[in-house]
Amino acid sequence: MSVLDNFDSWKGFLKSRLQQAEENGVDHSTLTNLAAEVGDYLAESVNAKTPEQEVLKELWSTASEEEQQALASAMIKLVQKHD
Repeated sequence: MSVLDNFDSWKGFLKSRLQQAEENGVDHSTLTNLAAEVGDYLAESVNAKTPEQEVLKELWSTASEEEQQALASAMIKLVQKHD
């Protein structure tokens, strides 16, 4: 089973990576930029495997760069509150 097969698994994966980055002193701005780069990669190279991923992919592909930064920031906030 891939981390991309289930949206909760995907959020858990992102949360653990976010925690590692924060423990290593990576600031929020850098995290948002990295999240945006990951978003670009996923939108271009990975087929959505869940309805949630499909929505995110469609939002990402229609968003401006500024909107993508906002989506990346929102995704960070989402996984930070994910228990």
